Amino acid sequence: MRSLLQFLARHYFIFLFLALEVVSLILIVNYNNFQRVKFLNSSNRVSASIFEASSNLTNYFHLRKINDELAAENAELQTKLQKLLEIDNLSQRDTTINPDTTYQFIPARIINKSVNKQYNYITINKGRLDGIEPDMGIIGVQGVVGMVTNVSDHYSSGPTILNKRWRVSAKIKKNNYFGSLSWAGLDHQYAQLNEIPFHVELTVGDTIITSGYSSIFPEGIMLGVIENFNHDSGANFYKIQIRLSTNFKTITHVDLVKNNFLEEQINLEDKNTND
Repeated sequence: MRSLLQFLARHYFIFLFLALEVVSLILIVNYNNFQRVKFLNSSNRVSASIFEASSNLTNYFHLRKINDELAAENAELQTKLQKLLEIDNLSQRDTTINPDTTYQFIPARIINKSVNKQYNYITINKGRLDGIEPDMGIIGVQGVVGMVTNVSDHYSSGPTILNKRWRVSAKIKKNNYFGSLSWAGLDHQYAQLNEIPFHVELTVGDTIITSGYSSIFPEGIMLGVIENFNHDSGANFYKIQIRLSTNFKTITHVDLVKNNFLEEQINLEDKNTND
């Protein structure tokens, strides 16, 4: 306490000067219109800058929550869109319309992935307790990502398109010729479309989508576009290079595709195999 009093006594003139300055400023602002307006404008700008910085900081720390909310909304819209497409297709064939959609979409976030290996996998933050099962497809905003093969209570994982062991049933959007899309293990931006006969008309830039001839993905999910193609003499099929639509380096959020009639389809197709 004595030290504080000594400090104040030694530097009282500084505190007195500051106090007089504050009183002077208050008097000037209160009794002069021009200075008052200038002061209020300046204080408003400072306050606005502080509030803006605070808002930006708050928004930054809420980005994950916002992204998760957007992913959930996107999954819900995907489910509704798929339902509308199925109802439209059924109504065009004059059959009984079933309002239950075949596919539904569950949002998830990527927590681990590989891109530059020969056999690349992805891990997501949803598992068995969230309704995730093996053989569910994984898609992103830009298109197909991979599929689920392993599931625990809280996580699931599986190969992406960038895995030499995995193939996707694909087709050319403009003419419906279908084949299989596979990855050669070279560049994460490109894959190959196989089994397209050489008599099919192709153009660079043609869109490649899922064919719908599997139990994993519905028809029409984006895969990529034709980058180039050629036909070797004597061969029956094209060599077609596809630029993948999904950027595996930057993707963070995905949707899992659940086929509500998967078991029924597998059981029926098993009977064909047994026959």
